Amino acid sequence: MAVIGSGNLVSRSARGALYQFGELAHVCAVYLGIAALVTLALTVTVPSMREQARQIHAALVLVLRPDGIKGDAFATLDAARDPFFFDSEGLLTDNDASGRPTEQAQGNPTNFSKALSASMAGQAITGVTSAQAQALRSYIARKYKIAHSVAGALINTAFMVGRESGLDPQLLLAVIAIESRYNPYAESHVGAQGLMQVMTKVHKEKFDAFNEGTIAALNPIANIRVGAQILRDCIKRRGSVTTGLACYVGATGPSDGGYGAKVLAERRRIALASGIPVGR
Repeated sequence: MAVIGSGNLVSRSARGALYQFGELAHVCAVYLGIAALVTLALTVTVPSMREQARQIHAALVLVLRPDGIKGDAFATLDAARDPFFFDSEGLLTDNDASGRPTEQAQGNPTNFSKALSASMAGQAITGVTSAQAQALRSYIARKYKIAHSVAGALINTAFMVGRESGLDPQLLLAVIAIESRYNPYAESHVGAQGLMQVMTKVHKEKFDAFNEGTIAALNPIANIRVGAQILRDCIKRRGSVTTGLACYVGATGPSDGGYGAKVLAERRRIALASGIPVGR
């Protein structure tokens, strides 16, 4: 009897050990499976994240570098190629010292630091009073939570580009508000980038004039220029601002999902806040 009892005890101990081993193996298999899934997910996502980080870093360097820094990395932003000048009244312009438009007036204006400097110096806007400009800056800076000087630089750029392209500058500001909420590094799930959410894959050729190529989409000034060009072409093709906005957002049918109404409503709010008439 003692032998039988001893055998049962050994059998139960063996079964218990096997059960514990099986549980351990099961837990290990679950964790190995999770590790494999995480590894697969990282393999798919990390390269694209790394590329996005590289683009943002490159754009930050191009936009925010001090003017005094020289070197091969900044050769394409040499002062001799900078298209921004100040006219006799101290206004930011695309004309050179002799009053002629620069070769880059429609091409490669990527030095945002000058626009920021002009904004901080109280850059005036032709046809806009200082009170109107101040009200517009305050509205955009407060609503979209950006620096006052940055708001001024973007407003100055919008008015300069608007005059060049024949578009209402406040329409450009409204498009920026709806598209990116004034985040120059915004990117949509379909790859639209920057302030005006330009599809660089679709409009790649529009960035050929920029030394940085499609990376310039993350530069505020370049993005506004290209976005304005696309919007102007859409309005010209469709025949009106409303239908042009539908074209800009990519609507092919009669409905744009309310996009145009949102942009035009924001333009009215901007005009009301600034006191600048719509379409000026």
